This record gives sequence, structure tokens and C-alpha cells, in this order.
Amino acid sequence: MAKRGGFPGGGMPGNMANLMKQAQKMQRQMEEQAKEMETKEFTATAGGGAVEVTVSGVKEVMKVKLDEEVVDPDDIEMLEDLIVAAVNEALRKVDEESASAMSKLTGGFGGGMPGLF
Repeated sequence: MAKRGGFPGGGMPGNMANLMKQAQKMQRQMEEQAKEMETKEFTATAGGGAVEVTVSGVKEVMKVKLDEEVVDPDDIEMLEDLIVAAVNEALRKVDEESASAMSKLTGGFGGGMPGLF
């Protein structure tokens, strides 16, 4: 009786086994990269440095620093806009670092293909 879903001879062809090993190695490297990103911090400024925001590699806001001159009770909207701009820039830096690290691991493999890495 033939095995269902198997390869003739019952074993994986050498290239398939090699591909599986490479995939497992890449998965371990991706896990290590994710752990490394947890420890990193990314800082961005807005308003010429009047607002500084630091986020973690897992996209959590860690710190917001404001220069006194940017705190104007008559212009709260400007402060809000500067905070949003600084946070978005810091998050963009996280995405860039993450994409760069992933590209190094995958060598461009799977880029643009849904479901792959």
C-alpha cells in the first residue's frame, strides 16, 4: 500500500531536507532578531528638537521630553502636532530597522509575497 503524501522511497529528497534546515535556521535568527528589537530604543524629534520622543523596538512609547518654550497654553494644538510628528518618526525608525534586519536574514527572499516571512 502506497504512503499518502510522501515521496517515493519514504525519505525527503536531499534538497528538500536542506531547505527545511535553512527555514529552521532562518526562524531561529528571526526569533533572535525579535528579542534584540525588544531591547532597542529609537528617538526622534520635532519642532527643531523642542519635542523628543523615545519608543522601544516593540513600538511602546518610553519617554516624551518637551522644551519649556513649546508648552504654550494658548497653542496646545501645535504641541499636540509636534508630539504626533515625533512619535510617528520614531515608529518609522523602528519599522526601518526591523525591515533592514529582516532583509539581511531573508536575503530578499519572500519580499512582497503574502504569508512568507
